[in-house]
Amino acid sequence: MEAIWIYQFRLIVIGDSTVGKSCLLRRFTEGRFTDVSDPTVGVDFFARLIEIEPGKRIKLQLWDTAGQERFRSITRAYYRNSVGGLLIFDLTNRRSFQHLKNWLDEAKMHMQPYQIVFLLVGHKCDLTNLRQVSREEAEQTALAFGMKYIETSAKDGVNVEESFNILTRDIYERVRNGDITIQEDWEGVKSGFVPNVVHSSEEAVKPGRKCPC
Repeated sequence: MEAIWIYQFRLIVIGDSTVGKSCLLRRFTEGRFTDVSDPTVGVDFFARLIEIEPGKRIKLQLWDTAGQERFRSITRAYYRNSVGGLLIFDLTNRRSFQHLKNWLDEAKMHMQPYQIVFLLVGHKCDLTNLRQVSREEAEQTALAFGMKYIETSAKDGVNVEESFNILTRDIYERVRNGDITIQEDWEGVKSGFVPNVVHSSEEAVKPGRKCPC
């Protein structure tokens, strides 16, 4: 019986206010872009299935966090049950780039002892004339953080799909290799779902698997 999804990854999207977190998520999950977006209050939830290999789908639970300081006590509660996420800054706002280490340090503090996987995202790459952070500087920062880097534009749809695919594949490989394991008291990664319980990706897609009921 074919799996609906072989794993569920819970991801958090963090970064300063107005860097475009909600716009990026809406483009990815709903395929639309709006020039005007209300600030996120606390946390918003998005979800989508992506197919990383033929017949192998991953369910992404995506938590969009508010960037304002007054909501930080709310958003911190969502760190622990995430396996990673997108660390986003605005390529036209150098302050948002300078705050990246603070965001990452906070994430690491609240997500311990679990291994986390983040992708550094430079957003609004369509605004080339307003750019304040070079690709080279951003890539060096990503290297120092131990993560990959990509530049996106929710407005033009540039690298939106690619960013979530890169992150999902990185997590999937670590789960498959045993570097990240499923744990009962942690919601970061959950095993696959079929009409009955599936315990691994291989079982989920094994031809001719019969219902154990």
